[in-house]
Amino acid sequence: MRTLFIGDLHLSADRPDITAAFRRFLSQSFDDVDALYILGDLFEVWVGDDIAEPFALDIAADIAKLSQKLPIYFIHGNRDFLIGKQFAALSRMQLLDEVHQIDLYGVPTLLLHGDSLCTLDKGYQRFRKFRNQPWAKWVYSKLSENRRLRIAANLRAKSKAGNQMKSQYIMDAEPSAVAELLQKRLCTQMIHGHTHRPAIHEESAGRRIVVGDWYEQGSVLEVSDAGARLLELPFGN
Repeated sequence: MRTLFIGDLHLSADRPDITAAFRRFLSQSFDDVDALYILGDLFEVWVGDDIAEPFALDIAADIAKLSQKLPIYFIHGNRDFLIGKQFAALSRMQLLDEVHQIDLYGVPTLLLHGDSLCTLDKGYQRFRKFRNQPWAKWVYSKLSENRRLRIAANLRAKSKAGNQMKSQYIMDAEPSAVAELLQKRLCTQMIHGHTHRPAIHEESAGRRIVVGDWYEQGSVLEVSDAGARLLELPFGN
């Protein structure tokens, strides 16, 4: 048996190639799969369950269909942190905490999106702390659809412009943050996304596995008793 992990798909109506690749992934055989974990940024942007785009509702139906075969778990990303219980119910995904611990074939493992590990990016971490406040989410949910869409577009533009000026080092997971979290939770393995740098790192604090993004091809992490491996899914297949 095996467990699958994906993240950073950034699905949107203007990237039908990614959506088609994801649907092909969902349609494959999962007979030997124990569970599927989606580690955030399933969507490029999410402004509220109440105004989900039609294509997103279609994705929910596809995920719900697969959920009849195996459990599907979801951890919020920095782009879709507003996904709520309504969409989770439609897609039959189980929402997990920001940091979730599992026993993965005998290995105590932490699962998270990964943006909390980029502690050198001080500006982003300040924004992240603000946006996670319950009152901030409540206020945002009360805004009109057009207002929410404008805010989301503005944040995306600022993020893109800001990232072009930041070094890759600042935007990567900070080793001491990784070690501190592993030690605090008494785990020897961590799986996350966000950085778009798929790799399996053997570090002093433990193993850190990063799932890849889906911008140019699909990326799936497969873990079993035999170990872990990162799989590429070309969009043409």
